[in-house]
Amino acid sequence: MGFKPPGGLGNMNQMLKQAQKLQESMLKAKEEVEQKSVQASAGGGMVEVTVSGKMELLEIKIKPEAIDPDDPEMLEDLVKAAVNQGLKNAQKMIEEEMGKVTGGFNIPGLF
Repeated sequence: MGFKPPGGLGNMNQMLKQAQKLQESMLKAKEEVEQKSVQASAGGGMVEVTVSGKMELLEIKIKPEAIDPDDPEMLEDLVKAAVNQGLKNAQKMIEEEMGKVTGGFNIPGLF
């Protein structure tokens, strides 16, 4: 009787190749996502923000009429709301783009 490798070694190599291909696809998708950005606004467009795919705040635009020296808290709230919405939009964009690569399978800690 000759030596017969346990069943599955061929499958294991194939699985490793698939995992490597998935990893390469994910890295490419991550690089592409990091080049993208999303926008959000608050107060009917009084405050607008841009957030990158790296989850970094890139830009804040504040319309002059949003600045009320007698009510700085209003502007603070608008900025906070716009930034939070921008971060949510960026996270959603990241999840959608990475879902295309993973087939919708959620990989915890990916981003």
